[in-house]
Amino acid sequence: MSLEEREGFVTVYTESTAPLVAHISAGTDAMTIDESGIAQGIKEGADPYDFILAALGSCTVITLHMYAQRKGWPLERAEVSLRHERIHADDCQHCEEKTAKLTNVVKHLRLTGNLTEEQRQRLKGIAGKCPVQKTLEAGIAVETHLLED
Repeated sequence: MSLEEREGFVTVYTESTAPLVAHISAGTDAMTIDESGIAQGIKEGADPYDFILAALGSCTVITLHMYAQRKGWPLERAEVSLRHERIHADDCQHCEEKTAKLTNVVKHLRLTGNLTEEQRQRLKGIAGKCPVQKTLEAGIAVETHLLED
């Protein structure tokens, strides 16, 4: 086991034989991002943005169930569909700076269970409080360190 694996890193690599296919290792899980069809306009599978949306979506529904269980609310199923889009800041209602392009994520939330309207509205608010959403909204600093081969 490498140092990175022991310290909880996610490891991603590509090889010269398939440079548009990324192999991902996260703990005991293995995943692939295949963008080899991009040149032909074909989406082969999940792209990097889909993984960001999946992280946000899974964090959202898990947070909702944890909250509902703690409150004793009858939430049977929480489902969120997400879409990522690039918009110009001029088209953004909540943006102060109007010169840049930015990423916008749209979340459609479906809650199933015998919930009151007040509970549904509270869960809608809680959906924005998952740790992944807080991280994305706060911004991220990325450090790159070059390792020896």
